[in-house]
Amino acid sequence: MTKFPWRGLLAGLWLLSSAASAHDADILYTQVRRAGPAEAEVRQVVTLTASTLGLLVPADADGDGTVSQADLDARRPALEVGVWDAMPLTAGGQPCTRTSHTALLRQTFVELSATFTCPKGALQQRYTVLSVLPAGYRVILGSAVDGELPGALFADATQPSLAIPGAGEGTSSAVSGFVGWVGLGLRHIFEGVDHLAFLLAVLLVGGGLKRVLLLVTSFTVAHSLTLGATALGWIVLDEGRVRWVEAAIAASIIYVAAENLVLKEHRHRALITFLFGLVHGFGFASVLAGYGLGDSVVKGLLGFNLGVELGQAIVVVVLLPPLRMLQRRPGLHRGAVRVLSVCILAAGGYWMVERALG
Repeated sequence: MTKFPWRGLLAGLWLLSSAASAHDADILYTQVRRAGPAEAEVRQVVTLTASTLGLLVPADADGDGTVSQADLDARRPALEVGVWDAMPLTAGGQPCTRTSHTALLRQTFVELSATFTCPKGALQQRYTVLSVLPAGYRVILGSAVDGELPGALFADATQPSLAIPGAGEGTSSAVSGFVGWVGLGLRHIFEGVDHLAFLLAVLLVGGGLKRVLLLVTSFTVAHSLTLGATALGWIVLDEGRVRWVEAAIAASIIYVAAENLVLKEHRHRALITFLFGLVHGFGFASVLAGYGLGDSVVKGLLGFNLGVELGQAIVVVVLLPPLRMLQRRPGLHRGAVRVLSVCILAAGGYWMVERALG
């Protein structure tokens, strides 16, 4: 009889645990405004987290471990070179002239603004800043010219340039922009090893198809509630609260894995999954809430949440058949639950200590 590869599985889970960090969308969100096609003045606003800014310039001028408004003021020349010079804006193929720029520290993000004088013609921007950032970062253009785009436009390291639509242009971006938000949600769930570990722990003793659907639905409804409330600004997550949310997510993983090892029956698993789903929703929300998405937050929220749900559905579809096969062999199933739950519990403990200590 072929032995189950417990050691390889344990090593794989442990390696994955070291890759799970605080949830970060890895984005720079930008808005470009021009009063009209013939106007020379163009204003751009870029919002990003302080941690992302720290990858571009030494933003923490006083070295105290946090970025303050005084730090941003002191780093004004560095911001000009490290951010604005790395995002050249052109109109009609001719470079725009930057006339001013400012940096403001908001509650959950940094807002960088610049004003340009541009010649006539279509606007285009090249985000060479992406070559400095780690792989996976994206620039999201949420609005342009005289209002909101029908859908966001995305740029990444492979396609770092965007043609910025003018008035009456860009109507075809609605679908592609929404798909971009969905892709961001999919990427987040597949790279969110802690969320996957929680789902696996829940599904290990999930039972039949109806019960699994109940568990997944309760988790989905719960995290959608807190994701929506936070992304819409009804609940504010500052940096300190995000850290404790991340620690609470790790604690939820530990609890469910421990339940798998201790309890023989899991009558209240749907309720437990719902309560912990609320916590995981805050983790998903930290991806969007700290980026100053403005009017695009609703579209971003819908697309991102759909991507998360699709990712979860894919995970369930992949995991459920082998788990159902294991359930038909009680002895092997009990062994799998023990070993996998111990691995998940160990990973959760590692994440909780790492995140609680900051």
